[in-house]
Amino acid sequence: MSDNQDLPQVYLITPSEIELSTFPQTLAACLDSVAVACVRLALGTRDEDRIAKSADALREITHARDVALVIETHVQMVERLGLDGVHLTDGAKSVMKVRKDLGEDAIVGAYCRQSRHDGMTAGELSADYVAFGPVGQSTLDDGNRVEFELFEWWSQMIEVPVVAEGALDHDILRQLAAHTDFFGIGDEIWKTDNPVLALQDCIKAMA
Repeated sequence: MSDNQDLPQVYLITPSEIELSTFPQTLAACLDSVAVACVRLALGTRDEDRIAKSADALREITHARDVALVIETHVQMVERLGLDGVHLTDGAKSVMKVRKDLGEDAIVGAYCRQSRHDGMTAGELSADYVAFGPVGQSTLDDGNRVEFELFEWWSQMIEVPVVAEGALDHDILRQLAAHTDFFGIGDEIWKTDNPVLALQDCIKAMA
């Protein structure tokens, strides 16, 4: 949890490729520098051995600090790798089945792009959180952005926690801080020379 209860919590998203000789140490430094609620292992590879080795390395770092570790998409690997849950990327489509497969204690999150309807459906189907994105200008998906109004409406009308992610900048962090529960922060810090400092600057921007 954040020390300031009014600030959104930090939800770190790994790069799509990580170097196991260095990234775990970088992640540990980030987790030691600010309060982080959750880390998402979001690798681009489908190589199960590489995913498993990465999960093992990051689980050791996160669980030692009481930080949840979820994996993107690979539902079948959650229990086998001792992870806390899964981040689904198909909106509300598989939330019900995954919840049944993983049980009530697992974290099940749903990325719903810019769809308010998908987000509401995912919440009704017992998703623990709903993520919308990209929030900033991005080449991801079809290039569409989430309207800030969606977060304002969601924070007033829906109890399911919401994550804002994708192409965040300090202006967006400042504007949305009052309307989102989590900021999904990833390449915004990993692509800098000093991820720890970049993450701390993001926290300052929220305030």
